[in-house]
Amino acid sequence: MAHQYKYFAFISYNSKDLAWGKRLQRKLEHFRIPSTLCSQRGWKRKPINPVFFAPTDIQPGGLTDELKHRLEASKNLIVICSPNSAKSEWVGTEIEYFHELGRSANIHFFIIDGIPNSGNPDTECFNPVVKKLGLPEILGANIHEKIYRWSWLNRERAYVQIISKLLDVEFDTIWKRHRRRLISQLIAWMVAISAVLTAMIMIWANSQPFNTSISIREASIHNSSLPTLSNAVVTLSIDKETKTDTIANENDNAEFLNIPHKYLGKEARIICTCPDYLPVDTTVRLERNITVNLSRNPTVYGNIRTELWDFKRNIPVKNTKVIIDRWEIQSDSEGIVRKSVPLELQKTHYSIHIPEYNISDTIAMPTNDYHSIGIN
Repeated sequence: MAHQYKYFAFISYNSKDLAWGKRLQRKLEHFRIPSTLCSQRGWKRKPINPVFFAPTDIQPGGLTDELKHRLEASKNLIVICSPNSAKSEWVGTEIEYFHELGRSANIHFFIIDGIPNSGNPDTECFNPVVKKLGLPEILGANIHEKIYRWSWLNRERAYVQIISKLLDVEFDTIWKRHRRRLISQLIAWMVAISAVLTAMIMIWANSQPFNTSISIREASIHNSSLPTLSNAVVTLSIDKETKTDTIANENDNAEFLNIPHKYLGKEARIICTCPDYLPVDTTVRLERNITVNLSRNPTVYGNIRTELWDFKRNIPVKNTKVIIDRWEIQSDSEGIVRKSVPLELQKTHYSIHIPEYNISDTIAMPTNDYHSIGIN
């Protein structure tokens, strides 16, 4: 019975070649084999799957038990060859360990840079372990082999070379069909790109971008005793695109530039948040000038709450008359004084007087649950 491996291949590489490792893994796992060949061999359409690709180099100290298990569970070892990997002790360690497993015939080389067997450490692409072990095949698939005029086609040829070795099939059996597919795809892409460019030129010619200015108007009763509108954050959402701007003061506007003309008159979402004001989330027809109404949050400066506390006896001062500005209020059974002030009468500070104890104080708004007045 044939040995069942968890991984079709293990990719060995140097961290400087990380991008090529990811690219090769993606190419191998997604490569579709001709259906006739799949029927003959009993393969899936994407037979080279899964391929193990460690996210980082081996750390100092040699192979971890986990990487050893990954190598043992892999049918093939693919070495990404470059001057970087040639100088990597850890790539050599992986090659040597796979060789010790008795799978030398399943070691394959994918050359992305450098010169095979150059003898120059600055250009040599094969790790010295390859020569030390006397591996039988050190030609490798080379992406820089100049077979065709176009470098991308030479890269595709190198991919198919490594795939044909992994699957143990004749190179031409896969390459001829893959090359025809690439050419067909190239033509389709060129047609598609041409159509897109034509459409873009038409859109550009027929419509120019526009700018939208969003101003804010206070819709609530104006109260000059309260801070003016400032630091409002305006978010404009059109389709899946979102833009944000800040309005520094009530005389300022939020500006959104270079909006495609096709959105003029279309629905857009506007979210506006501002300190002391109620948030607005509304849908409008997108125009060049838009006004958003904001109303003050009446609770910010209007909900007065303070506590009367006898610190000597450590008890609340209950049922005691308190004068807050013009209003007479009684503290409750817990010594809490509460007053809700209409928006038009709200202020940032309120005077407070307790006649029974002849104590006066000022409450700065907004208050919180920890504001208290001590009665000695």
